[in-house]
Amino acid sequence: MSEPLSLPALTDLAQAIRDQIARAIVGQSAAVEHLLVALFARGHVLLEGPPGTAKTLLAQSFAATLGLDFGRIQFTPDLMPGDILGSNLFNFQTSQFTLTRGPIFCDLLLADEINRTPPKTQAALLEAMQERRVTLDGVAHPLSDHFMVVATQNPIEQQGVYPLPEAQLDRFLFKLTIPYPDEAEEARIIARYGAQSPAEPITAILTPDQLAAAGAAVAAITLAQPLVDYIVRLIRATRESADLACGASPRAGVLLAHAARARAALSGRDYVLPDDVKALAPAVLRHRLLLSPAAEIEGKQTDALVSEIIARTEAPR
Repeated sequence: MSEPLSLPALTDLAQAIRDQIARAIVGQSAAVEHLLVALFARGHVLLEGPPGTAKTLLAQSFAATLGLDFGRIQFTPDLMPGDILGSNLFNFQTSQFTLTRGPIFCDLLLADEINRTPPKTQAALLEAMQERRVTLDGVAHPLSDHFMVVATQNPIEQQGVYPLPEAQLDRFLFKLTIPYPDEAEEARIIARYGAQSPAEPITAILTPDQLAAAGAAVAAITLAQPLVDYIVRLIRATRESADLACGASPRAGVLLAHAARARAALSGRDYVLPDDVKALAPAVLRHRLLLSPAAEIEGKQTDALVSEIIARTEAPR
């Protein structure tokens, strides 16, 4: 068990990661903050936005700051589960089957355009994301303790995409929406990259030992019982809403608690505040909720309903 990183050391490390990412990414500060929370909470992240909004570059830049084993899978309609997991191949020299590991055997996996492959192939990630292991021919193979998936996807309204199964969506800690940049940010992007000059190199500044120590620090953050009760009320309120056909699962509450601890640690606090829960709840809940037919007809949006639930759920004082 690693010795916990001190909170000042953790906040300094997080700021160094932000500074490195800013060498390649203009703006997107909210997404970077959520990626940091997910990293230290050991959660997976889904990035959704229109093409050309630097989702893949953000994931690559984030990975480049980490001194971890990085893998990437470009999801396509003809991708098969074996292309992700690997397979047992017969070795004629030894007359034995040998495991050929797929790209999922890494610390941080970039699943690029994950919704461009059919659900059968998407399901290959289910066990890995939940249990951090892969089962091939009845044999379980453990993945890294630091295994994390950062997936990108295009909006479902676009052509050539498949909806992610609910079981897979529920395994993502956050779903982050990547918008178009504002006018000032877009001008900075064009000024920086319009001449096709190479991006500034990013230095890996986080080691596996530091990540383990940061995780120990996050686990030690106090989550008082009133905050636990508050999270339960928020989760249960999603199941009681007439506008939602499907509410959040107990897993959502567990992951929200992990994320709230990580956000508190990144803020230099050893205790969770209601504001930590409120700030993270939209990204934790938006992909887990299913609108009722009546709400869809009325044009209601999931994010707006989550905001309403947060506003009317009493928080501890």
